[in-house]
Amino acid sequence: MTLAHSENAPPGRGEHFMTVIASLTVGCAFFALWFWLLPGWVGFRVEPAGAARWRWLAAIPSVLGFAVALRCVFDFGWTGRGTPVPVIPPRHLVVVGFYRFVRNPMYVGFAAGWIGLWIVFGHTNPSVIVAVAAVAIGIHLFVVFYEEPTLRGKFGEDYQTYCRNVHRWWPRLRAWHQI
Repeated sequence: MTLAHSENAPPGRGEHFMTVIASLTVGCAFFALWFWLLPGWVGFRVEPAGAARWRWLAAIPSVLGFAVALRCVFDFGWTGRGTPVPVIPPRHLVVVGFYRFVRNPMYVGFAAGWIGLWIVFGHTNPSVIVAVAAVAIGIHLFVVFYEEPTLRGKFGEDYQTYCRNVHRWWPRLRAWHQI
């Protein structure tokens, strides 16, 4: 399986680093949106005192989940030579790092991060739960009807082989190594 499917010659080192910087900039902007705007919209508030102190343990999987997502953003820039944003997509199929365990580790990481934050902040508003479920369904439909067909068209048999070996949402126990 090859990873490169670019029409151009391999980029120079400067272009490579610029792509990583662009990808991380996009990723940081996305994180900023999630951390500065969304918590207020869903009503998260800190309750550091009282019997709910054990909830702070959920910060561990939350931080790990967001770290996975950030590493995936880096992989888009370094290996894929693009960004997670569809208008500046990766030029190479990304099957390194966490992508060897699950096809959508960025989404899985964000989900783990947000579930952890939800536990930490103790927010259980039923309307927010319905909204989150709707967003999760929307993401699934976006992946199935836009991302996967686009990647299939762009990377062909390499992507098909990857899909046959790595699940969309459930991580493998062992990393997949392309042949």
